[in-house]
Amino acid sequence: MTKIVIAGGGFAGLYAAMYFDRTLAHRGEADVVLISRENFILFTPMLHEVAAGDLQPSDIVSPLRRILRHVKVVEAEVEAIDLRARQVSCVAGLRDVRREFAFDHLLLTLGAETNFFDMAGVRDWAATMKTLSDAALLRNTMVALLETAALQDDASARRQLLTFVIAGGGFAGVETTGAVNDFIRETARYYPSVAETDIRVVLVDPCSFLLPELGEELGLYAERKLRERKVDVVKGVRVAGYDGSIVTLTDGTSIPASTLIWTAGVKPSAVIASLPCEKERGRVRVNEYLAVPGVSGVWAAGDCAAVPDLATGTLYTPTAQHGLRQGVAAAKNIEAAIVGRALKPFRYSAMGLLASIGRHTGVAMVFGVKFSGFIAWWLWRTVYLAKLPGLAKKLRVIVGWTLDLFFGREIEQLITLRDVELLSDRLARLRNKARTDGEAQRLELGDGTSVGPRFRLD
Repeated sequence: MTKIVIAGGGFAGLYAAMYFDRTLAHRGEADVVLISRENFILFTPMLHEVAAGDLQPSDIVSPLRRILRHVKVVEAEVEAIDLRARQVSCVAGLRDVRREFAFDHLLLTLGAETNFFDMAGVRDWAATMKTLSDAALLRNTMVALLETAALQDDASARRQLLTFVIAGGGFAGVETTGAVNDFIRETARYYPSVAETDIRVVLVDPCSFLLPELGEELGLYAERKLRERKVDVVKGVRVAGYDGSIVTLTDGTSIPASTLIWTAGVKPSAVIASLPCEKERGRVRVNEYLAVPGVSGVWAAGDCAAVPDLATGTLYTPTAQHGLRQGVAAAKNIEAAIVGRALKPFRYSAMGLLASIGRHTGVAMVFGVKFSGFIAWWLWRTVYLAKLPGLAKKLRVIVGWTLDLFFGREIEQLITLRDVELLSDRLARLRNKARTDGEAQRLELGDGTSVGPRFRLD
């Protein structure tokens, strides 16, 4: 039976797996395995709504095992890919169980990782907005900082605690800025000792206008609306460093802040970087059929792939709407290669781009027509609600949004510092026990085998 491995469970990987789930895997004509870091698909366009308290974390995730009935789901971290031996090595679980999956066809959909541009301080101290835990922890952190600030007698200490710097003026940065600004200012009303002047939200971007994908007009509109809501927009500079308390900019400016949120860049995963394939901007270069040239049976889609746009001669931008369609196109071409049909080139023209900038305001460009204000915000919610996987999730989001209109956001702190410390201690004990058990097993065997069982699934 043909073995197909999909490495990565983001939009591209999931939609490819969904196609196989209805076709080759459903008919029993191929053994299809999806290797994903999480056992759910995260609807990233709504991630900032979790940080803002508009939605609960469970509202924007869908379990992979409910979506896929005939494709095997493996929750693991892809560790290495051997193209010559045609196998994928991964590690999973607290006990670091290692497994290897042989493949006839491999679809790379490993997505992208946060790029800190070799700034160690930023990497060690900044918060990010890539995962569900990032958004949930940011919301809890904002509440915790408000609680701490309410106990401070020193005004400068309160101001530092309640200063939030967001690096990056793209979609993630602007939407996160709007969400943070709305949440922290609305929640501060319940803290009498915290003044509005104690709160400062700063957006730092090196470009001359925000949201460059939408053009200067909408970028300047977004900036104007953020400024009206008391956001400081600093343009033409970058974040140069952060030590956990002071954000340093490239023009020498220093901003005392307890929180730096980094949305200023991404890069392909280390696994992609180690592959002996031609790359462009760190992404695997593929042809118009999404196949990797010179390597039989290897394909790539999504953020880790440099996909040529035949209409413009450039590369497709790494967005969710491109990624999910590339995943389906790659799956169809893999099926065509197996059954002997002709491959079809990937062609797609984006319908538009949308961004929410907080408080019932948005910007949008649909089929070349630009919108802003409440209409764009309503359009943003309508479009992404329609794209959210699963009827149950759609209904939960509708209910959450409706309750929010009447009762406001939830402002409780669900995860405290004590919870984090207890969980960290427990995880450390479990890993130490697994390591001790592995050492004992090696001593019994006396043959120097590695910690943890190894499996080869052919």
